[in-house]
Amino acid sequence: MRNSDFPFLPKDFIQTAEGLIFAVVSYQQHQQKVGCFLRYVKVDDRWKKVSTEEANQLLQKHYPQYLYQSTQFDAAFHAVAVEDVFVHHQPEQHLQMLLQSGPQDGLQEKLNELITILVQYGVDCDFLGLTGSMLINQQTTKSDIDLVVYGRENFNKARQAVQLALASGELNVLDRSLMEDNFQRRAGELDFDEFAWHENRKHNKAVIEGSKFDIGMVCIQDASIEDDGYYRKDGIKTIVATIIDDKFAFDFPACFKIDDQDTPEILVYTHTYVGQAKQGEKIEVSGAVEVNVSTGNRRLVVGSSREAEGEYIRVCR
Repeated sequence: MRNSDFPFLPKDFIQTAEGLIFAVVSYQQHQQKVGCFLRYVKVDDRWKKVSTEEANQLLQKHYPQYLYQSTQFDAAFHAVAVEDVFVHHQPEQHLQMLLQSGPQDGLQEKLNELITILVQYGVDCDFLGLTGSMLINQQTTKSDIDLVVYGRENFNKARQAVQLALASGELNVLDRSLMEDNFQRRAGELDFDEFAWHENRKHNKAVIEGSKFDIGMVCIQDASIEDDGYYRKDGIKTIVATIIDDKFAFDFPACFKIDDQDTPEILVYTHTYVGQAKQGEKIEVSGAVEVNVSTGNRRLVVGSSREAEGEYIRVCR
């Protein structure tokens, strides 16, 4: 499943000797570095989760070697040289270890029950992993369960399993409180009702015994949408268009083909709008225009910055 030359995949965590844990966000090498974003910092022998702003300020002040400006994507993110990776936390290995050792707390008990339900509906446990706070044993009673599903076909099976388990009552939809918490964390451009409507039909998150979980896809064959082209930014654009291909709707980055001649492709780098629309649906989309410097091809990017201010996808209802 992993490339021996570059074994890093999105949803992995990588840890440095300085006590920093980054979440891997890219399939590709970036000048022999792992594309990632700082998530946790070691403070007094405990891991502290940091916000985007805190992460950027900390690296700028103390660890500028981990800041990275991509000329390929005309964007800033974090990157760690392969030789600076002190520990590589792999979601599938950690999940198998937890399943074999037995639950150590209430959240792990819910995780075991969730895996049993998914397997009952046809999901192959060998293609599942565990990321987020549970990957580094930093969960609390209020933590979410962040599952990884490797492969697009396996991911679609997992979404179907969630839908069936919701229908049977084995799982529950997010109540208003959990949905509002999700909404606040995403800080997107849609209002709450619009956000909740889009989220509820994705079947990539639900509740097991009061704890929220979500499933995220990592590709293992045709890797990712990323390519070798170089892009420059060319302003913001808002259009109404129809989705003509949604095959890569849940990838990261997600990709939608639309019937707009000027920008026939939307690339989504923020999880808020992954899986947001389906083939045949009319959408309103606002994003940053990127131009391929070699071919002149143009595309819309939603999530050109981590906060994605002013960028969104909404289905026209």
